[in-house]
Amino acid sequence: MHQTDVTPEVWERILGARAGTCCLCCGDWSPGERAAIRLYGAMIAAPGSRNIVAQIGQSLDGRVATVAGDSADISGPDGLAHLHRMRALVDAVIIGVKTALHDDPRLTVRLVPGRDPARVVIDPSGRLSDDARLLAEDGARRIVIQTVDRPRPAGVEVIRLPGEKWIAPEAMIMALRDRGLHHLLIEGGAITIAGFLEADALTRLHVAVAPLLIGAGPQGLTTRPVRRLAQARRPETQVYGLGSDVVFDCLFGLRAPPFARPHEPQEQPAPIALKV
Repeated sequence: MHQTDVTPEVWERILGARAGTCCLCCGDWSPGERAAIRLYGAMIAAPGSRNIVAQIGQSLDGRVATVAGDSADISGPDGLAHLHRMRALVDAVIIGVKTALHDDPRLTVRLVPGRDPARVVIDPSGRLSDDARLLAEDGARRIVIQTVDRPRPAGVEVIRLPGEKWIAPEAMIMALRDRGLHHLLIEGGAITIAGFLEADALTRLHVAVAPLLIGAGPQGLTTRPVRRLAQARRPETQVYGLGSDVVFDCLFGLRAPPFARPHEPQEQPAPIALKV
């Protein structure tokens, strides 16, 4: 396991690499600082390239909340800072409407230096209230992906995609790409993350495990079951220590070329729609 040390100097260098003003290839860094550069540097993709990352924060027994829905303090301080760093390194952060309704998150970068990403909510039937905190005007782009013809407040972008309660992850990725948003963070909930994973749409998955046992409650990730272990996904994985939390950085491949348009020759997986 790589123990990370995200010093202010290291984070400033990573933000500079994200902005294209410096590189991560040189520097007199400690082993912990080099581990931090590997962890976050891997999230910095070339301009215009596809980079879809998901993040799960869970307990040792794979829970993301108690049976009563309490989920506020599963990740420790370093785990929460990790999530905010991930937000600072992407163009947009995406959540499903159930997470938006339950948590009413702001999806901003507050615990570390960095700019706020665009905020995207997947709300097929238009259930999210216009006074949700993620739709508040603060200078960041706000986007609602929906299937219904529901107007939103001035300044909120609406992406209408076909479907009823189900929207294909690839359709959302392409729609956001057409609006200049290439590097995406899928932050929740579990159903939304599973939908992108099952559609082979993820580049990476970060699973941040906190040292506590909850016993029962919603699971962090549930995907299609396999009958034999030989059928299980085994992504290339690096393990990083972040304070009391441990982050599994899982690398997934993509079946289709990045941003291939529907008319371009490509081998497509069977379509998987996303219910949120």
